[in-house]
Amino acid sequence: MNSKLWIRKALTMSLTVAIFATYSMVALAADGRPAGEIVITGNSKSAVTVNGEAVKSGRTIFSSSTISTPEDAGAVVNLGKAGRIEVAPGSTFVITFDDKSVSGDLMAGSVSVLNASDAVGIKTLSGDLKLNTGETATATASSGAPTPAPGSHHNIWPFLFVFAAAAIVIIWTAAKDNNTNLGGGANTISPPR
Repeated sequence: MNSKLWIRKALTMSLTVAIFATYSMVALAADGRPAGEIVITGNSKSAVTVNGEAVKSGRTIFSSSTISTPEDAGAVVNLGKAGRIEVAPGSTFVITFDDKSVSGDLMAGSVSVLNASDAVGIKTLSGDLKLNTGETATATASSGAPTPAPGSHHNIWPFLFVFAAAAIVIIWTAAKDNNTNLGGGANTISPPR
């Protein structure tokens, strides 16, 4: 064969492999997980932690991250289109988010919604709250609202009642008509070989 033909084939094959490798790396690098950015406010020398690791401003955080702030520093979490949340000094907050919504569990301190596309669901010690832009939630119960005692499960009784009633109906129906056909009476036709 001609040497120019071999050079063209080798060059074409090399370019094909290079393009395939480049685009496959780009596809593998994109994980699709929504991410946010944390900005430290207050005393920058104090250790704000994310999942137990001390962080600095500009750190990327992901959903289900636990943010803990010391008494002299706070944090603002920028979540792009989903919104911005301020974690006050002396707080512990587990933030959960996707591209459109934000929620979280507030275990200590307080959080404020600076802006959000939808209401932010916050689970506190005193119950679940929905916060709009400009509103704040604290982890402790308000003075007039009673907090449920640990281990009290009064809200489970309706579900247990419905479950028990459904079980009784199923058992009664099965006992009443003991000749239940479970699909074993159908004819099966096989194609010829």
